[in-house]
Amino acid sequence: MSAQEWAAQALQSFEAAVQSTAGFRPREGQRRMAEQVAQTFAQAQFGKLQDEDDEPQRAIAVVQAGTGVGKSLAYSAPAIAMALARGTRVLISTATVALQEQLVHKDLPQLAARMEQPLRFALAKGRGRYVCKLKLERLAGGAAAGEDGVEDDDLFPDEEAERRSQRPRHESEARMKFYATMADALATGGWDGDRDTLATPPEPEAWGPVAAEANSCTGKHCPLFSRCTYYDRRKELVAAQVIVANHDLLLSSIGARLLPELDNCLLVIDEAHHLPATALDQFACEADLSRLTWIDRLASRALRIGQLVEVEEIADIPNHAARLRAALQDAARLVMDVYGEQLRAPARRAFNAAAPTRARVPGGVLPEALTEPFAQAAHHADGFLAALRAISKALRSEMRDKPDEARRLSQLYAQIGALAPRLEGLHAAAQLLLQDTPEGAAPAAKWFTLEADGDFIALRAHASPVLPGSALRHHLWSAVRGAVLTSATLTSCGQFDFFLRESGLWGDEAVATLAVPSPFDYALQGTLVASETRAEPRDAQAFTAEMVDALLCDLAQVEAGALVLFTSREQMRQAVDLLPTAMRASVLVQGTLPRPQLLARHRERVAEGLPSIIFGMQSFGEGLDLPGALCESLFVTKLPFAPPDDPVGEARAEWLRGAGRDPFSELVVPATAIRLAQWVGRAIRTEEDRARVYCYDKRLVRTGYGQRLLKGLPPFTLERRAAL
Repeated sequence: MSAQEWAAQALQSFEAAVQSTAGFRPREGQRRMAEQVAQTFAQAQFGKLQDEDDEPQRAIAVVQAGTGVGKSLAYSAPAIAMALARGTRVLISTATVALQEQLVHKDLPQLAARMEQPLRFALAKGRGRYVCKLKLERLAGGAAAGEDGVEDDDLFPDEEAERRSQRPRHESEARMKFYATMADALATGGWDGDRDTLATPPEPEAWGPVAAEANSCTGKHCPLFSRCTYYDRRKELVAAQVIVANHDLLLSSIGARLLPELDNCLLVIDEAHHLPATALDQFACEADLSRLTWIDRLASRALRIGQLVEVEEIADIPNHAARLRAALQDAARLVMDVYGEQLRAPARRAFNAAAPTRARVPGGVLPEALTEPFAQAAHHADGFLAALRAISKALRSEMRDKPDEARRLSQLYAQIGALAPRLEGLHAAAQLLLQDTPEGAAPAAKWFTLEADGDFIALRAHASPVLPGSALRHHLWSAVRGAVLTSATLTSCGQFDFFLRESGLWGDEAVATLAVPSPFDYALQGTLVASETRAEPRDAQAFTAEMVDALLCDLAQVEAGALVLFTSREQMRQAVDLLPTAMRASVLVQGTLPRPQLLARHRERVAEGLPSIIFGMQSFGEGLDLPGALCESLFVTKLPFAPPDDPVGEARAEWLRGAGRDPFSELVVPATAIRLAQWVGRAIRTEEDRARVYCYDKRLVRTGYGQRLLKGLPPFTLERRAAL
């Protein structure tokens, strides 16, 4: 079948799905998007080529689909039809749990019910979302402490073991009861082993010790492998024709065979505006320079277990461990010598009261005094890791040869695995800190932080790439044959250029772009009120005081649902403190209730005909669907520029300035445009909605870059309100 025929067939499947939908309403934009999806996946060559010397044909579409287009059906229907016709699979990646749940529990089941062929789909989660039954068995009392020479504390990192020893007896008993309850629920079928299906989400410190992690998992050699929750889910993934995952898992599992091979699947990246930030988080690394007892602990375990399985490489472990610890102690001392004045200074806490003090390495060039200790740390961490790999290999071999001892050997494997990730992270951080920058390339961001962590003073070293596009081009796009990236906010100030650069697709000949407008009549349905203040927004104290006064006057007019978005906790705190007594009962503040409960309370109040106002920050500015009366008024207190103390952003701005470029115009304004468009997008969610959007930052209408920001917003009727 030709590419043209594949595309036509996939588009027919989309049209059939639309026409069989109750309340079907033709949407030109939705069809245009579906057509682009079908053409893109039809052009791409998947799987093994007949001539291995040929370059595979790649095709990638970047589609901005405005709110109300119905993008999930526009990409899923043609993509699934294409995958079934070509004998491959669809991988859909999202940024938020809310969209994953919508796809798995609503959109895909509805589509499957309208298809002639059976459709199997599954949600992919990281291994750590599932329980390790072997770990839970021990902690729930299935094995006595010390049995087979395995001490319980040996299964935990050193800080957790220390916390356990210091925990009051009643807390320890409560924790053990929690594990026993989990084990009972698992055994009786009342729980499926998925962290997200527990009635009460556990705290990270309670879940961590029983989480299924790659480093402590022996796979098919584990005595409980046949009953493993994680591997049961993996079997479901293998059988599924459509897999839904998140961006973190997509990037972290490249080459790991958890998800379909990227050169042989149809990749859809929804909420694609999050992909660049996810990439930076994924490839950043850090190392603790102050708490080092884990090194001795890991060395002791490795020596003991290595002797049991007769691994020769353990002879080098004492030297590597001692030299590694000494190198990190030297690094910590020298960091304080070089950067101590900055690190001991009071933190700049305007945006985050809990922020540690920080010292960034200018230009990404590590001072000469620090090069040697970090080079020593990288060298000895590498040698140590080689010894651990030899021990792990020997343990797996023993398990294969001695299945009767699999339980004991799996526990020994877990002891190594509990601390090995920290050594791997340290090695990666040291290498990135030492990395030289090729001429013309952007240097890595490098910085150190000092903060109180319980009873400890923690000194940490950090390093991160600064250009997400480079990382994505190298790790992701080099493997992908066909992909569609979509979101309601991919253009910035009316152009795709910023997103294409950030996502690593700028200049890629395989890329096509399409902007599909929303079907909403924004000029009729919404009004943007540009409310000005006398105070300059840069004068935080004066501006916040004046803005809060104006905000409270406007909030007094709210009769149904409203959302107020703040750019800092301090700004939100001041507004809460100044709320009139009569208004307090109507306001729900982010953080005072779990998000699902807060939103449920909001819906209940609006349904009862009462005013309900949500005070929130960035996480409430996107992914929140409040149609109709739930959000008739939206208030943007200040333009949502990123906090000015982000070390990665600082390093990138420094590099741009050094190259004679303007970071504010090239980086800050486009990023703010996407964030502001997301915030404003909370207002109009359906064709029947009516809303007023208020912005109290006069820079939106008084500056050149403000005009650029306006171009990226829906075409509301603009109403200007002068300062009083």
